[in-house]
Amino acid sequence: MKEKLGVHERLEIHELLTFKTLCLTKSTAMAPLAQDEELKQLLTETSQIDRESIQALQGYLQ
Repeated sequence: MKEKLGVHERLEIHELLTFKTLCLTKSTAMAPLAQDEELKQLLTETSQIDRESIQALQGYLQ
């Protein structure tokens, strides 16, 4: 049984979702521009983590 979220809780999740989407966009856009291989790898890993976070947050809203 899923518990219903309050309006303020849904708003918080939407804010987190917006933030994580921005993080994903930025790290995905910057990874090809990075010249340092370590930085490029870090940005790629961050993108994957952000994708997983977005999916988890979307699961709470469904």
